[in-house]
Amino acid sequence: MATTTAKLHLIKSDRHLFSASDDSAVIKQIVATHSPDGRDVDTRPLMHLIEDILRRATPTVVVTPQAQPELVEEKVNRTEITCKCSGGVDSHTTTFAVFNSLSHYTWDAKVVLALAAFAVSYGEFWLTAQLHTVNPLAKSVALLKQSPDILEHTAALKPRFDALNNLTKAMLDVAKCIIQFKELPSEYISPDTPDMMLALAHIPTAVYWTIRSVVACSSQIVGLIGLGHENISSATEVWELASLAHKVSNIFGHLTKELELCYRHIGEKKHIEAYQMLVKLFESVHFDNLKILRSLIHSKDDLPLVEGSTKRRVSVDVLRRKIVVLLISDLDIIHEELLTLIQIYSHTNRMKEERQYEIVWLPMTDRHVPWSAAKEEAFNRLASAMPWYSLNHPSLMEPAVVRYIREVWQFDKKPILVVLDGQGKVVCPNALHMVWIWGRLAFPFTSNREEALWKDETWRLELLVDEIDPAVLTWVSEGRHVCLYGGENIGWIRQFTAAMRRVSQEARVPVEMVYVGKSNPRDRVKKAMAVIAEEKLSGYWNDPVKVWFFWVRLESMWHSKMQLGRTIDNDPIMKEVMTMLSFDGSDEGWALLSRGSQEMVEAYGGRMVDCLGQFDNWKSDVEAEGLVPALRKALEPFHTAEHCTRLILPGDSVGIKEQVVCAECGRPMDKFVLYRCCND
Repeated sequence: MATTTAKLHLIKSDRHLFSASDDSAVIKQIVATHSPDGRDVDTRPLMHLIEDILRRATPTVVVTPQAQPELVEEKVNRTEITCKCSGGVDSHTTTFAVFNSLSHYTWDAKVVLALAAFAVSYGEFWLTAQLHTVNPLAKSVALLKQSPDILEHTAALKPRFDALNNLTKAMLDVAKCIIQFKELPSEYISPDTPDMMLALAHIPTAVYWTIRSVVACSSQIVGLIGLGHENISSATEVWELASLAHKVSNIFGHLTKELELCYRHIGEKKHIEAYQMLVKLFESVHFDNLKILRSLIHSKDDLPLVEGSTKRRVSVDVLRRKIVVLLISDLDIIHEELLTLIQIYSHTNRMKEERQYEIVWLPMTDRHVPWSAAKEEAFNRLASAMPWYSLNHPSLMEPAVVRYIREVWQFDKKPILVVLDGQGKVVCPNALHMVWIWGRLAFPFTSNREEALWKDETWRLELLVDEIDPAVLTWVSEGRHVCLYGGENIGWIRQFTAAMRRVSQEARVPVEMVYVGKSNPRDRVKKAMAVIAEEKLSGYWNDPVKVWFFWVRLESMWHSKMQLGRTIDNDPIMKEVMTMLSFDGSDEGWALLSRGSQEMVEAYGGRMVDCLGQFDNWKSDVEAEGLVPALRKALEPFHTAEHCTRLILPGDSVGIKEQVVCAECGRPMDKFVLYRCCND
């Protein structure tokens, strides 16, 4: 609906236009003649004929005779207008007489029938004027009508006919607008709807001034018959036509605004209806998934999808009874996310396995922001890179579907993967987290599958690293010591790597160190990698996608556990994940030391460096217990009650519990809103 301020402005301007003092009494007279008796006139086809006649009847083009069109019965006596126009009667009296003769018709029929009568006279006039030099019959008719040789005086008559054409166009615009009001669907808007009431109150005025303009135009045609060459041009008549055109054009402008309000009201009603139907559809049981998919993927388009490999247009029927994973994102999906998803999706093809699911990209855009060439380019670039199905264009996304995705599936900014089974039932509202954690092993991407995967999982280095770095997995399988560390403080990195190398050498325990950066691998992390490489401080991941994916998987573990209702009190993996994310949220570095699969210890950077610096105090424990247990024991005195733990999560934590407890002390954490722009 339009805003209250906009409506008030429209109402005030309407009052000035439609309720002028010289109009109000006249309109009351006109309304008094209105007594429709239920007879129906199909005004739309009649309007098409009128437009065709007035378009062809132009003063500067001589047309050749065409085949005779099918005649339409005239519903109003056209001589009513022409006779009175030639008899010295004023325009209002003639107009009032026309309304009396049309009293039993609806408002839209009145204006169309009056225009039809004018179109017949106007068409006859121009047929005679254009053909009298080439057709003997037309010449004889022209002589009887005393029609002037119009074509010889085109230049002199041009101002009059320009004004006549402008007024004719304005009359047609208003008539078509009134027909549009008549055709508004009653199931979505009723006469007592405020927007409709406002428009209906102004229709009689619009009809009056249109028919009065018809009378004026007819007067011009009558005036040209028997016109002497000395009176071929009249500035007064041109001014009268121009004034009427201005008035009728203004009426059309205001009716158009009111029609737009009505269309907006209808659109909102349809939107609500479509949304409610979508809700009911997802609550129902279906034989297959086609009804669901057609409701989501623009039912008005027979070929709404583009197939990933061939880029040909296809229908939703190709997805029948398949597990469908809806990738829902905006056009700002980051490169790392898309690249990783493509690698996971394409892995099945490389392994020559039959893929048992299909991905469909549904691009989400803000309809309040104008579509631009840049957006079109961004969409095409993303769609061309995707090996799966994608919607042919974002404009195919219906508003009700967009609302459902935002409100029910809680899409905000970050991509989600909604999984539908072969019957169209949602089996996982967002499988992206389990896909990041387990890749293709998450198939069939249901919440039950997610529960089962976690049931068989423990906190181990393989879970943390997975296939990001095959070398780390090899070291784990060989039982070697592996140290992952992160942060962006170059000074601390130098200090830590030196301390760890000293401990490794003195304990005679080889340690493989790998730098994993931070969750936002920006310039400072890249600079740190450059220093690590140049000074040969340790190993590192030179591919930023690997660094990004390492931290995204940790965030996904947290989201997955939270969605399943897990806490640090009842889930040891949840406690470890929160600890790792807290490390990333701090300004200092951190380190994790592991031997084999499950023997691990981790700490903040400051504590770790201080503890390693006192290696002489716990060196003997290494020989008796091993490096990891000895380090864990040595770190205990460095854990103090004073701490400031920060857990920074991406802004898509819809549905997450309000209370999140600290992984270090178990107390509820304070919640803040952080806005960050990292362009370092």
